[in-house]
Amino acid sequence: MTRDRATAEGTERTAGIEVKPVAGHIGAEITGVDLAARLDDAVIAAIRAAVLRWKVVFFRDQRLDHAGHVAFARRFGSLVVLPRRGKASPPDFPEVETTADRLELGGRFGMDHDEWLRRRRHTLLRGWHCDHGARVDPPAATILRAETVPPYGGDTTWSNLAAAYAGLSAPMREFVSGLRAEHRLGVGYQSRPGDDAYVRHLLEHQVATLHPLVRVHPETGERILGVNGYYVEQIADLSRAESQALLDLLLDQAVRPEYTARFRWEPGSVAFWDNRATIHLAPSDNAHLDHPRIMHRVMVAGEVPVGVDGKESEPIVGSEPGRW
Repeated sequence: MTRDRATAEGTERTAGIEVKPVAGHIGAEITGVDLAARLDDAVIAAIRAAVLRWKVVFFRDQRLDHAGHVAFARRFGSLVVLPRRGKASPPDFPEVETTADRLELGGRFGMDHDEWLRRRRHTLLRGWHCDHGARVDPPAATILRAETVPPYGGDTTWSNLAAAYAGLSAPMREFVSGLRAEHRLGVGYQSRPGDDAYVRHLLEHQVATLHPLVRVHPETGERILGVNGYYVEQIADLSRAESQALLDLLLDQAVRPEYTARFRWEPGSVAFWDNRATIHLAPSDNAHLDHPRIMHRVMVAGEVPVGVDGKESEPIVGSEPGRW
């Protein structure tokens, strides 16, 4: 693989593509590549290297359909096939999950959008998450493409969890590296009075795992702060009060603005992120807009996380490695 020296603007030219960082710690835009084409191994290697370095990369003006999306994702590993997908997902492509609108999240369980968010987001940082983080083997990467987006609003934000860990003080890094946290589906949900369809759903499909609070990235060797507002229930071996105080501190650290990048979607935009080293925040500023937001997601299968002590994550309920 050939690599030119970076320009004064920070752009790297590798295997005929350009990788231009968009923020100091995370995010880069890649140009000079058609993701629907038959890409040679050098280009795939350059994209993989950019994802590992910048944690999330962005492509614009792509003309991917479902088949092309799946074919591109397969160049990076085996793909996740979810047993349940949204009603808008294409039946002929089980690897593709489509979200036609955030509003559809509501009616599934008898709640409108406002109530759904109110009962799920008990703190301002609740929405930050990695994809399927309650599993014992969360996806390694996610590739999301935009079909239709509103003319304004609807941006997504990512945070670099390796930079967040490195930014902690040395005593705090040492302390948290020896801890584990329970990640559970439905954490913090405030149930409705009487019969609650979402509570029944959680009980029937519960997933929980004890993950290292700091995992070692299997490809880069970086130490990753394994915290998010969506799945983390409790830090093991700490009291409830101690756990909550530490989780609040670590989540505040994880989403500090200097560790984040925000992306303005356009039709044909693609974001490709390392789900092991990032958390992201889906938009909540477009629900009141009378514009659809149609997105298609494909995920690359991941491995069981390993902590600094060399111990793997432990499933608690509802999750087996490699079985979705």
